[in-house]
Amino acid sequence: MKVHRNLVLAAIQALQHIFQENKQADRVVESLLKSNSKWGSRDRRFIADNVYSVVRWYRLLYENLGHEPKTELDWWHILAIHWTLQNEELPLFPELENTDKATILSKNEELQKIRKIRESIPDWLDEIGEEELKEQWAPTLHALNESTGVSLRTNTLKTNRDQLIQSLYKEGILVKKELKDGLTLEKRAKLTHLKSYEDGWFEVQDLSSQLVAPLLDVQPGMTVVDACAGAGGKTLHLAALMQNKGKLTAMDVSENKLRELQKRSKRAGASNIVVEVIESTQSIKKHYNSADRLLLDAPCTGLGVLRRTPDSKWKITPDFLKEITNTQQQILQNYSAICKPGGQMIYATCSILPSENEKQIALFLTSEAGQHFSLLEQKSILPQTDGYDGFFMALLKRQ
Repeated sequence: MKVHRNLVLAAIQALQHIFQENKQADRVVESLLKSNSKWGSRDRRFIADNVYSVVRWYRLLYENLGHEPKTELDWWHILAIHWTLQNEELPLFPELENTDKATILSKNEELQKIRKIRESIPDWLDEIGEEELKEQWAPTLHALNESTGVSLRTNTLKTNRDQLIQSLYKEGILVKKELKDGLTLEKRAKLTHLKSYEDGWFEVQDLSSQLVAPLLDVQPGMTVVDACAGAGGKTLHLAALMQNKGKLTAMDVSENKLRELQKRSKRAGASNIVVEVIESTQSIKKHYNSADRLLLDAPCTGLGVLRRTPDSKWKITPDFLKEITNTQQQILQNYSAICKPGGQMIYATCSILPSENEKQIALFLTSEAGQHFSLLEQKSILPQTDGYDGFFMALLKRQ
């Protein structure tokens, strides 16, 4: 394998930021690539592929090393183990001179017998996953370590899917159809420089996420509230389904995320969105009994999207899981009254754990706040059966 030394050092620096400074992998990689604009596509691919691969298989790699990496030389060895397991030729650098490939392969053969090491996850997560998902845990975990493609949603406010496909083809991007308005790239490519992107013809959105807005069955002219809007991927989908008619209020505790939503909505031509920062409980209460449709895309562990954000499994803890499930139930209790009588509400997460999903709905329905709601439909999406990211959505109606 021919590679420049500076690229290896850059990858090591990125991994140190992620694991020793607890920074998010996608932001670290994005920052690194931006600060080295002269790198070619091959160099950029080397950085991204190696950093994300090490993040994904971190435990398997450090167990082979014998300890978690602390020094720069440790990280050289981690990369050497990774390349050996990928059957790649090691670059000729002094730090790798004493690499014993036979020992690495022999150790790996033994480590493959232990699921939590083979699938590279913390002990506590393996225990909770098995407890909650039973026989589904092993295949789910395995599927979450498989690579996945990039998915787009056609912005029907500006175009249709066939026109978008033709435009992307002219721009050198090949895609295949998914769902109603979805597309998946045949191979990864940079998209933000494309005219079709600048013109707002599509949004990058996971396929599982694209299932949420249609389930809510919004109609033009309705009053709709997205109460955990974030940067607005699902908000924009709702606006398209509403054909820009009616009122769509996007709420979130993060003002920065809502600013990003405003930028995205302008590009998408979504004109019926009103953003509103949640500053207190009063911000919620003033919307009580007002919405024909309510979306609660609740904060969660994100365990359903580990294929895309593999560093999450090293960031979350048992305490965080307990904290986030409390937050989810509080959101259901406090926000559900935004839905007016006769209206419908979706509770959604990108988690695979029943404690964040079905159990939250069951608890809500037995509470005072949930006594006037009935469950119409709920769906748990698992990557090994549906092929999409792990996701959960429950549709409820207020009587």
